[in-house]
Amino acid sequence: MKWIRWREVSMIVFGSFVLAAAFYHIHVQNNLAEGGFIGIALLVKQFFNVSPSITTLLLDIPLILLGSRLLGKRLAIKTIIGAASFSFFYALMERYSPFKINLSGHLFIAAVIGGVLVGFGLGLILRYGGATGGDDILSLIVSKISRLSVGKVYFLFDGIVLAVSLIYLNWNQIAYTVLSVAVCAYITDLVMAYHKKDSAEEAYI
Repeated sequence: MKWIRWREVSMIVFGSFVLAAAFYHIHVQNNLAEGGFIGIALLVKQFFNVSPSITTLLLDIPLILLGSRLLGKRLAIKTIIGAASFSFFYALMERYSPFKINLSGHLFIAAVIGGVLVGFGLGLILRYGGATGGDDILSLIVSKISRLSVGKVYFLFDGIVLAVSLIYLNWNQIAYTVLSVAVCAYITDLVMAYHKKDSAEEAYI
């Protein structure tokens, strides 16, 4: 584990905390859907009442194994750290958090705040070489193959999951969720671009 810097690990864990807090306190509490594996986990919770902290781990395992073969052992280990810390934080918040953020009458605000926080947390994790789970690895692989930005790949994948979420959500909730996903994709790319700029400047120096 010498080749994994503890500063990177701490930032991945912090990013996972931001993600879990945003998902639980903004999206779940205000009946907004989500894309990716989180969106699938919310679907499972809706119909089978299984916590997303469990579903996301079960979905992540196969793609983490795939990622270790295609993208390297280092990313796989960091993804395990990100996925496990996200599940841990989400489970704690779901069980013990005293905070109730009711923005159901102001879904535009909820969508923007949720998108910014999720995008920041996700971008931070990716910036330090990690991932939150299998959908992140899938997006990284597709991004490398297609040359689309990671944020755009997330947006496309999320759109598919959101379309399925119409099973239990109305068009109004989906529309604001799409706004949140778009904001998330923009912020994710922004954080990633900032990291690339910093890396280039360090290399130049």
